[in-house]
Amino acid sequence: MRILITGGAGFLGARLAREILKRGQLHGQSVRELVIADLFPAPADLLADPRVQGHAGPMLEQGDLFKSGFDGVFHLASAVSGECELDFDLGLRSNVDSSRLLLDGIRASGKVSRLVFASSVAVFGPDAANPMPTLVADTTLPTPQTSYGTHKLMIEYMVADYTRKGYIDGRAARLMTVAVRPGKPNGAASSFFSGIIREPLAGTATTCPVDATVSHPISSPGNTVHGLITVFEASREAFGGRMALNLPGLNVKVSEMLAALEKVGGPAVRARVTFQKDERIAAIVDNWAKGCTFERAHALGLRADASYEAIIEQYIEDCKTRPGYPAEALNGLK
Repeated sequence: MRILITGGAGFLGARLAREILKRGQLHGQSVRELVIADLFPAPADLLADPRVQGHAGPMLEQGDLFKSGFDGVFHLASAVSGECELDFDLGLRSNVDSSRLLLDGIRASGKVSRLVFASSVAVFGPDAANPMPTLVADTTLPTPQTSYGTHKLMIEYMVADYTRKGYIDGRAARLMTVAVRPGKPNGAASSFFSGIIREPLAGTATTCPVDATVSHPISSPGNTVHGLITVFEASREAFGGRMALNLPGLNVKVSEMLAALEKVGGPAVRARVTFQKDERIAAIVDNWAKGCTFERAHALGLRADASYEAIIEQYIEDCKTRPGYPAEALNGLK
């Protein structure tokens, strides 16, 4: 198989690439070439693998690559939530225009690629005509309240329609917020969900910009990658139609996250987190889902992480064993 990962140089994309290379196959077929397309070059360990080809630069300049024909595509490339709210045109270019170019490139290639689009729980939001339930389901009508969520929903429908027309074999999976991410905070409004765990473990004080009562669905990086691969390998019948499904996550409050941090890291680590409300971030998060259900993903055998403590423990283990994690990531545990 020849596989493309857009956004493959990013944290989640690189983890997905490493997992595919480790397995050596998808859907029972060997992976002979893995193409990573991203704004920045892929990590050195990936580029060192003879099966990997890297393409760095804006997606809008990679149309010829997309026309070259792929057996499978994981479409992860995206401008994140905070960026899209601050720069409307950037969001449209990076998300909607780039996705249209990708889909039209696949269509022009004449090869019907199996494509997984990484959508987001951000497609859900409250609306006067459509009140958001406490738990959003696969069948809940999406009414996003951010540009990022709107872009994700638009692309979900594009993927569904290109599938209906037979141009691709597309399936969209709505990712829950992925934590704990290594490195520095990014432009995502959800970045603090990682920061309130990552920074204290590194020995750095940090602030939480929302109330402790805020609830949100969270998934570990490992479980998220497993979900994306499972969705790719699922038959069309098992996936169940053309519309997006929710990947599993833990519905957890900020207070519960911090309690788990104290349980794993101790009181001194927990004490490095204080609360300082950021009205802009809080307003965005207030329009997000408080929790989700995952019936269609469960039918594929997917489950949420066992506990939030397990998510933190995965991060600690990743810091010890995986590339891309800074050496000082666990200084706060010493």
